[in-house]
Amino acid sequence: MTENKLIIGTAPDSWGVWFPDDPQQTPWVRFLDEVAESGYKWIELGPYGYLPNDPTRLVEELKQRDLKVTAGTVFTAFHRGLDQWETAWEPARKVAELTAAMGGEHIVVIPAMWRDDVTGEAVESGELSQEQWNDLFAGHNRMGKVLLEDFGLKQQFHPHADSHVGAQADIEHLLAETDLQYLNLCLDTGHAEYCGASSLELIKNYPDRIGYLHLKQINPDVLARVNEENMTWAAANLAGVMTEPPNGLPDLCAVIEAVEGLNRPIFGIVEQDMYPVAFDVPMPIAKRTRNYLLSCGSRTAVN
Repeated sequence: MTENKLIIGTAPDSWGVWFPDDPQQTPWVRFLDEVAESGYKWIELGPYGYLPNDPTRLVEELKQRDLKVTAGTVFTAFHRGLDQWETAWEPARKVAELTAAMGGEHIVVIPAMWRDDVTGEAVESGELSQEQWNDLFAGHNRMGKVLLEDFGLKQQFHPHADSHVGAQADIEHLLAETDLQYLNLCLDTGHAEYCGASSLELIKNYPDRIGYLHLKQINPDVLARVNEENMTWAAANLAGVMTEPPNGLPDLCAVIEAVEGLNRPIFGIVEQDMYPVAFDVPMPIAKRTRNYLLSCGSRTAVN
């Protein structure tokens, strides 16, 4: 990707896929078929093991549908101590190998959540000590360095609901204490809105750190109830906190205008958390969302 475009893609998440294998999820063959039918050209790998792990087979499956890979996804908990490196790296290495083999350029890195997303019980404090922050910064700088030097991949940190990095101040703290060569943001517009952060302010104030986008919207009425009842992220999804664009916040046309103003190529991946969902629901939403996003910008395209 060399032109200064915002390239719109999609992800298994928009087909209700959260896990490598689950009978409630859209089968991977149907997912790939429907992505292509919906007019997208770029996808993320989703949970490792959902799509075929064999590079030769996956290349062929993608080629048959004229699809390409932007990124893989990994999970970390570096704030829990330096010994977390070994726990994080082995699964991350597998994802990195497959992503690089598919020609992807990015790894989306999601931090651990501080409370159980099913029971809502806290598994640790929602606040980090300075030592824990330092361990988090060091772990991600190290991961970004290894991903770049060993695989040619860029680490895109994904602030996330119910994690320690979601609010505006936490995101800004992360950016201030990490190396821009090894860590930039996967700015998820939905998670930012959910956590009270401003996507537009982050784009304006940290233009060089916006490396990748997840495009989604939040229903503000449902979010008000989520906050009032202190729901978990998973419970909030079941309550309908995610909404199909352009029905929610933030204003994605404003986000796209700001990103186009960066004057460099960047991926914007549609992610609408819908687990669990009936198999016939995702594709019509994917088509409408694609068309809406393409209408928002003059340099926004699917390829």
